[in-house]
Amino acid sequence: MVANSHRVGSSYGGAAPYRSRDGLSPRPVGASEEIQLRIDPLDLDDEITGLHRQVRRLKHVAEEIGTEVKYQKNFLEELQMTMIKAQAGVKNNLRRLNKSIIQSGSNHIIHVILFALVCFFVVYLWSKMIRK
Repeated sequence: MVANSHRVGSSYGGAAPYRSRDGLSPRPVGASEEIQLRIDPLDLDDEITGLHRQVRRLKHVAEEIGTEVKYQKNFLEELQMTMIKAQAGVKNNLRRLNKSIIQSGSNHIIHVILFALVCFFVVYLWSKMIRK
């Protein structure tokens, strides 16, 4: 493998030859602009095995995410159906209430207003008695 010496200097910081964590060993060749790298196959096998384990973990996590997405989708669909049924029930109840109000007349509004006036009058008289 042939590479430019500027890349080696920048990635290794011009340090003396050493064995890298990735299994690569740079070897300087005098004043030449070429370097030689020796790749240790045992280290690569370990790295590939480690990557294989990580890929299996990621696959498992992706499967779990997929399962959770399906569960959440079903839950939201059921919730949406429940909301539609509840809205229909409220709409029907309001329609019945409006029919009953129209049939019985609007006397209930007068009763509510009279009740409120009586309550305010009682509170007013009570507050006047307490001040004396």
